[in-house]
This record gives sequence, structure tokens and C-alpha cells, in this order.
Amino acid sequence: MEKNTESEKGIEKERITAFGVKHLPIIKAYADKIGLVQIINRLIENEMDIDPGTVFLGMILDTLSGRSPLYRLDEFIESQDCELLLGKEVNLSGFSDYTVARVLDKAFDIGTIKIFNEISKNALEVFEISSDHVSFDTTSISVCGDYDLYRDSEHNQPFEITYGHSKDHRPDLKQFMMSLLCVDRTVPIFGKTEDGNASDKTINNVILSDISRYMANHGIEPAAFIYIADSAMVTQKNLLAMGDDTLFISRMPATFSECSKVISEAVKKDQWKDIGTLSQTEPTEKRPAAHYKAYETEAIIKAKTYRAIVIHSSAHDKRRQKRIEKQLAAERKEFEKRCKETVKKPFYCEADAKAAGQKIKDQNRKFYHVDFEVEPIPKYKRGRPKGGIPEIKEINYRLCWKITENEQAISKLKEEAGCFVLLTNVICLGEKQYDAYDILRAYKDQYGIEQNFGFLKNPMIINSVFLKKPQRIEVLGLVLLLSLLIWRLIERSMRKFVEKGDQDLPGWKRRRTTRPTTFMLMTKFQGVMILKIGSERRLNKPLNSQQLEYLSALKVGPEIFIDPRAG
Repeated sequence: MEKNTESEKGIEKERITAFGVKHLPIIKAYADKIGLVQIINRLIENEMDIDPGTVFLGMILDTLSGRSPLYRLDEFIESQDCELLLGKEVNLSGFSDYTVARVLDKAFDIGTIKIFNEISKNALEVFEISSDHVSFDTTSISVCGDYDLYRDSEHNQPFEITYGHSKDHRPDLKQFMMSLLCVDRTVPIFGKTEDGNASDKTINNVILSDISRYMANHGIEPAAFIYIADSAMVTQKNLLAMGDDTLFISRMPATFSECSKVISEAVKKDQWKDIGTLSQTEPTEKRPAAHYKAYETEAIIKAKTYRAIVIHSSAHDKRRQKRIEKQLAAERKEFEKRCKETVKKPFYCEADAKAAGQKIKDQNRKFYHVDFEVEPIPKYKRGRPKGGIPEIKEINYRLCWKITENEQAISKLKEEAGCFVLLTNVICLGEKQYDAYDILRAYKDQYGIEQNFGFLKNPMIINSVFLKKPQRIEVLGLVLLLSLLIWRLIERSMRKFVEKGDQDLPGWKRRRTTRPTTFMLMTKFQGVMILKIGSERRLNKPLNSQQLEYLSALKVGPEIFIDPRAG
């Protein structure tokens, strides 16, 4: 009898399997919230043993787990509790290279933009995300390889992988561009792969031509959102493409004559409106918060008048002061060199000395002035002077010079150095009124896209682009965008929870934080494992208080770690 019991215990032990699920059940829960699998299955026809939505979910889970190459996707799935993370048991052959490649090709045929548009539209509705501000920017993603398929000038590839201006500072590598449109600072609603040598100005022009139609698909009228982009947007062609209906906020390029004109006006009039600081993080001694002040005027571009908000930033000012100091030091050094060359040899008449001094003086630099005095240098005859008075043989002349700073010009230069100009057609009256503070705050949303580019380029997320077909690279971009969408929705949910309840969440080093991030959450669930005994699951140890706080903020229950149907 005892032998049978031991035998049964041995069988029971063999049936126990352990999985390090970490934070992945949370990713699955949020994928369920936005209907990711259902929408993809509705859009892509399925004739395979595994549905396309589940394949995409597997790739997203792989991406947000630290990312292994797609050709090892089946290894990742094999190491996971598939029923828990995918919602059903699957055959590993469904994640073979061949099957995944077929899904990528089918997704391309349907259209990556169409797929992402449907999912992001649903996400905006589910999470009630405001689309008042729409931020746009581009980045380059470097690839390894020759990509010889572009040798034919009439190739039919969706975009061209080639050399271009590398934002990764890798001009030795070919690249493709990626454009991104976000709402609520960081939530992506549109993404597209572009030619590697595409210009930001050109991409902006295409987006501006289609943005009203695209936003209308989300049920948003042109006057109901503000398009926010960097200075590449401000060209005469782009402003014309935008028309009068699309509201925008952008930064005026320094190459525009109107830019220096309005900055000079602001510094001269010195009628700044104090804005204060915008940073939501606590300043430190080494990283003090930037302080802003604003001056509003008008700028005329191609006979059309726009609002021009001149912003002075203390942080921007400090960064440029060192450059200015170097510029001033170089000008002074060059000026001193010319002066020394002029006075190196003596002059034989006073008129020549004055003429040489005046010649240098007429060439005064913008930030320095030079003053000369003619000093006689008598030469005496040899021998004992008669009557004790030396006899002058001849008189030569030299120039004594002194360089002084043009304090007014230097002061103006340093004041202007901390300034940049925001250009907008958003009115300051009526229902959608924006003052200087609102304009600056909205423009700062642009930083959210930069954070997203950091996510997309993170080596842990995209180790290297190894796919050779541009069509599949485009669908890989879709996988990354969907991963980014879920990542940002999780972060947004936590921050809304903090704002609404006026509370905080566990942060780094046992500290509390009011700015939780998804990466922070990910580290808190790093050690979560489940034990599967037959068809039952249990946690290897109960969730701790910090993990439960995060789940409460995300409005998901702890059962997502043990129940495949909990999502």
C-alpha cells in the first residue's frame, strides 16, 4: 500500500511543471482589453491550424519579455504556459518559421496601417483617451546587410532600405525611417515605415495632407485636435498643405528670418511673462528644473500671419552659454592676433601709425571694440649728451591697443541664446483658447515620442533587424507598435490611478513614486512563477503587497496568474 502511495507521489511530481511568467499575464490582460486577437482574426483570413491573432499575441509577449529573435519564437513559446498566456493550448508548429512568415505576409497584404488603425481606435475608446493633442515625429532604424533587392530602380518594394541621415549616428549602416503619431503624449495611434533617405519635411507633408481624413476615421473633426511636430514641419509647402482647418503647434526653424526678428523684439522690449517650471519630477542640485518665460508677438510667413511665442528657457540658456563663451573667446583671439601683427614693427611717421590703427578700428568685430593710441619712440645719438640733455637722432611710432567688450551686444546675444520660437495658428480666444503656458505645455508633449523611439530602439526590444524582405520588416514594425501601445496603456493606467487617488505606488529602492513606469512594474514581477499540477495552477508564493498595489492600479485581479479565462 505504501509502495503504491510512493508511486502515485512520483507520478504526481512528474506532472508538476514550473513557469516563470513574470509580468506577462498583465500584458495578456491588456491585449484582451483592446481586443487585439479578435480584431486581427477579423481582418486576416485564416486557413491555418493556429489563428493569426494568437501568433501576433505570441510575438508581442516575446517582444515585451526581453525579445528573442523571431526565428527562435517557437523556443520562447515552448518555455511558457501557453494556455495561460495565449488563452488556449496551441501546437508548437503554429510558431514555426514557416507559419510565422505566412502570418507576416498575410498581415502585409491586408495592410499594417489598417490593422494598427483598428486596434488603436478600439484602445482609445476602451481607455477613453483624449485626442486633443496629436504629436508627430520620425526616427531612423539601422539594419545590417546589403539589401541588394533595390538594385533595380523600378523595384516594387513598399519602402527603400538605403543610406541616409542617421539619427543613430551610424552613417556606415543602411536604414529605414519610422514615423509615429501619438496622442496623450505617448500613446501611438499611427505608425509607418518610410524610405531610409526620406526627409522629415517630406514625411510631414504627406501626413499633413492625410491627417484630417485619418483623424476622421477615429471620429475626430479637424478643429477638435492640435497637430504638434518639431521644426521640420515648418516649411512653406507644409503650411500650405495644412490649410486653415488643421490647428498646429511647432517650433520655428532658426533659418527663418522671422525667427531672429521676433527673438530680437522680445529681448529688446523685455516684457516677459513668467511661466515658471513645467517639470513633474522633483528637481535636484545637479539637475535643477528649467524655468520658462514667454513673450508673444506675430510672425508673417508667405503673407500669412501666425502667433509666435518666444520662449526663454534657463536650461536651454545654460546649454548654449558654453558655446557662446567659446565663440566669443575665438573672436577675441583672432582679433588680438590681427592687432599684434599690426603693431609688431614700428612706424616711421605718425600718420602711418594712425592710418594702420584706424584700419584695424574700422574692422571692429560685433562683440569687441579696439582703441589705439600712437606713442612716440625716440632714438638717441650715441655718446655723452651735451649739457646733460640727450640728443634725439630720430622718432619712431608704435600703437598701443586695448580691446574692450561690447557689453550691450554680448548681453543681447546671451539673452537670445536661451530663446526659441513656437509657431501656431491656435487662437487665444474662444472655446479652444491657449495662452503661452498652454502652447508650451502642449509642445512639450513632443518629448513623449522621443521616449517611444527609445523604446523601439532598445536593444532588449529590437536586437537587430534580421528580416530581408521589406514587407516582413514592415509587419515587424506593426508588432513593435502594438507592443508599444500595450506598454504605454499600462503606464497610462498606473499614472491615472495615481492622479485620481492623489496617491503613489512602489518605486525604486523601496521608495514611493508618483511617476510609475511599465519597466518599473516589470521589475516588481520579475520573480513571479506558477506551478502547474495537472490542469490546476498555483503561485509558487503569494503575491506581495507591492505587486497587489500595481494590480489594483491596473484594475486587474491576481487571478490572471492562474486562470486562463481571467482576462
